[in-house]
Amino acid sequence: MQLVCLDLEGVLVPEIWIEFSKRTGIPELSRTTRDEPNYDKLMTFRLSLLKQHKLGLPDIQKVIAEMGPMPGAREFLDALRRDYQVIILSDTFYEFAMPLMAQLGMPTLFCHQLEADAKGFLVAYHLRMANQKKEAVQRFKELNFKVIAAGDSYNDTAMLGTAHAGILFHPPQNVIDEFPQFPVTMNYTELRARIDQASRAIA
Repeated sequence: MQLVCLDLEGVLVPEIWIEFSKRTGIPELSRTTRDEPNYDKLMTFRLSLLKQHKLGLPDIQKVIAEMGPMPGAREFLDALRRDYQVIILSDTFYEFAMPLMAQLGMPTLFCHQLEADAKGFLVAYHLRMANQKKEAVQRFKELNFKVIAAGDSYNDTAMLGTAHAGILFHPPQNVIDEFPQFPVTMNYTELRARIDQASRAIA
């Protein structure tokens, strides 16, 4: 049995924090792990900023729902799910991703969780587990799945390296340069062709 694991942001939907920053006009929210490598410090900063601007979870979900998936993502995913078991592995949060998941036909998503207070303000975040993308792929392999994984960024490379076949999708040049072992695809047609090629190779 074969299983395709896809990253979410940058593959099927825009980078949520960056897009959210643009739509709310709060430039500080565009900070990512490239700017602040300490994830706990970054998330604490983000949650404080959201409360400062009086943005509760319903406000955030409304903005995220207006983003929509990337052009062609729903069609690509629908076609892929007709031929493969597909699971989305992401470091986002269910509370952020669900409006977008609804627009993608509710594929299976493994990610993390946020905690809101009675007023709807986000007060904490809870990681499902550390390195969850890599760990999930490893567990799928132990369940005797042949795993094909695709992602776009540095934090996907451990997942790609653990899978039977790893594919980069529209990655930044630094990732291409640092991980030449992974084939590079730049659009959904190329990605689907690489998935099918990998499927035949590991069958």
